[in-house]
Amino acid sequence: MIYSSLNNNSSKVSFKEAVISGLAPDKGLYFPEKIPKLQNSFIKNIEDLTEYEIAYESILPFIKSDIPKKELKKIIHETLSFKFPLIKISENIHSMELYHGPTLAFKDVGARFMARCLGYFNKEKKSKEITVLVATSGDTGGAVADGFLDVKGINVIILYPSKKVSNIQEKQLTTLGRNISALEVNGTFDDCQEMVKKSFLDKDILKSIRLTSANSINIGRWLPQMFYYFFAYKELKKFNKPIVISVPSGNFGNICAGLLAKKMGLPIDHFIASTNINDVIPRYLKTSKYLPKSSIQTISNAMDVGDPSNFIRISKIFNNNYNIIKSNLSGFKFEDNKTKEAIKEIYKDSNFIADPHGAVGYLGLKKYLKNHNNKIGVFMETAHPIKFIDVVENTLDIKLKLPEKIKKILKKEKRSTKINTYMELKDYLIK
Repeated sequence: MIYSSLNNNSSKVSFKEAVISGLAPDKGLYFPEKIPKLQNSFIKNIEDLTEYEIAYESILPFIKSDIPKKELKKIIHETLSFKFPLIKISENIHSMELYHGPTLAFKDVGARFMARCLGYFNKEKKSKEITVLVATSGDTGGAVADGFLDVKGINVIILYPSKKVSNIQEKQLTTLGRNISALEVNGTFDDCQEMVKKSFLDKDILKSIRLTSANSINIGRWLPQMFYYFFAYKELKKFNKPIVISVPSGNFGNICAGLLAKKMGLPIDHFIASTNINDVIPRYLKTSKYLPKSSIQTISNAMDVGDPSNFIRISKIFNNNYNIIKSNLSGFKFEDNKTKEAIKEIYKDSNFIADPHGAVGYLGLKKYLKNHNNKIGVFMETAHPIKFIDVVENTLDIKLKLPEKIKKILKKEKRSTKINTYMELKDYLIK
């Protein structure tokens, strides 16, 4: 499979090269030159396949010979070492829990997959280490830190916005040490993301170190997120109803992977981008104008993104045609007070504890199904509620039980380096 920059199609690379470089030389995101089509037999018989088989068949066309089939199967088995249960909330509403991985967030799959791909690609280049530079609005940092911990030849540097991630999220990305470092940025997630992107264009940095990224801008992190949508379809196929999927969205990598799966032929009827008040995409879907804005802090902090990187990929999937995008994707925004009401409603009706992001996904699905009651839907529950313990406990007036893995990290000491400017980041990278 050949990948091209979405800024300049002349930049053509393999899957291996795209993963290692992260971002194209022209600052563009890599995108497959051709979107493969699924075999009819694959969809027809999907309920007879294991999750490992589904993942392998869906991602193989994007990798081809860059990773031997035996090695790819091993990577997938190591990546999908936990379950993705589908939970019934009401008659036509389900939740798919994507948070049963090591850091209790959906980003574990992408981070683990990419880490293992990069480890495989780098195993013969032990003399030259790779630096993974990543920005996080909350969950990406912890997932990447865990996924890359002690991977030979890889150093990870995580940028996160100071005082804008939860305490547990911060502990997950600042306490591991070894090959993992955290930079606490005086700013927003968008500031962190811009610093990362700027680093990839800095000739001084690129001369000094081998640099890649583990945000969803990296195809190695982005592509495996499509697995969730195949798993959801497998579980919901038996109902013989049009399937709708609502995804709580910030940088739009997760839902973009779902839309890619749909373009490949996965029979998902419609997607819903559910956001907090950082509503760039819902506004675009109403007006056809993409207008980034400064992000605003909310209780669903992983979605506090004012300029989603993956919008350009969504646009590309549908040939930059606004009407086609709108026919496949709806967008709704919800304020914090509505999010809290949803957490209460879900708990009261089904005894299901949703985190603030999942609650936003629920609201988007519920709103859509109100006018499409012949369909069945699932909202993606992207993080364990314990990661937002203060919000959930205060909203529901309950006490959450701390998982053992969380108890351990809370006892550890936070270690981060505070920075204010891009030049401070540059100095840190080439010190």
